[in-house]
Amino acid sequence: MAVITESLLGDQSSSPPPEATSGQNNSESTRRNDADPFKKVNVEQWILELRDRRTRENALQCLSKIREIREDLAPLLWHSFGTTYTLLKEILEVYPMVTSPHLLTQEASNRACNTLSLYQCVAAHPETENLFVKANIPMYIYPFLGTKSKEKPYEYLRLSSLGVIGALVKDNDEDIITFLLQTQVFCYCIRCIEVGTILSRTVATFIIERILISDQGMKYCITFADRFYVITQVLSRMLDKLPEEPSIRLLKLIIHCFLRLSDGLTRDVDSLSLCLPRSLRDSRVINLVSEDPVAMSYLRRLYCNVAAGRKPNGAAGKQPNGASGAESNGRVAKG
Repeated sequence: MAVITESLLGDQSSSPPPEATSGQNNSESTRRNDADPFKKVNVEQWILELRDRRTRENALQCLSKIREIREDLAPLLWHSFGTTYTLLKEILEVYPMVTSPHLLTQEASNRACNTLSLYQCVAAHPETENLFVKANIPMYIYPFLGTKSKEKPYEYLRLSSLGVIGALVKDNDEDIITFLLQTQVFCYCIRCIEVGTILSRTVATFIIERILISDQGMKYCITFADRFYVITQVLSRMLDKLPEEPSIRLLKLIIHCFLRLSDGLTRDVDSLSLCLPRSLRDSRVINLVSEDPVAMSYLRRLYCNVAAGRKPNGAAGKQPNGASGAESNGRVAKG
């Protein structure tokens, strides 16, 4: 089964932890040695084997294993004759199975996930990502994001589909963000958050966060009150579940989402209050990220935005080094 790579959800705003850098040379050397056998294979032959139904399944598995090793795989897949159409046919064949629960088998799910992993490779490559979007391929993936079943085959398919969208938004390309907003990707992300596992919720929240980083994404979320309310309520419900199912990575994404929403609501007191749910004052939640300087910086800025909006005319008192009531809240959280 295809899996979501760590590079997709990797922290883009802070340095890697010490344990990630210790022994880095050894790990890189090992990875290069492991990759050598794959670099020597005839990738073009595997791509040709995708055309034959008898050899397609094995080719899908082999290509999905090397997608992070061969940097030229995405252009080869996209520009080779008939390959994009062949992969699309693989996706379409799963459609009848996702319309009802219990129909999708693990074998069919694994095969579709391998196909989606190749689409993720295409979506992540700077040469092919815009071509991928212009061909409207993401819209063929949306039905997998809309499934309600929580069974493993459906969850794997949901997670792999989110990986494709996550690869598209990682670089914050304005044209891609526009496409995703116009095709209602938010609705599908919210569905995944409601029914998916914590990993699906994390990737779906990552997509929302990357969209919110863009100005057009933030405006999309705050222009209409009902849309803003739905987004804040979904994020708040995830926060409420964190004490029972802790995830530092997910919490950091949620805090950043609330921060971006608050950045666009500097004078709307009622809406700003929704950007600081009670759970973000809960010590059990805050202590999850108390050792993460970037997450705590997001949280302090969020406190500042909300506090500033509650003052007359939205005028915030100047605080040295971004200090605010958040510091006292942080002390209470650690208590």
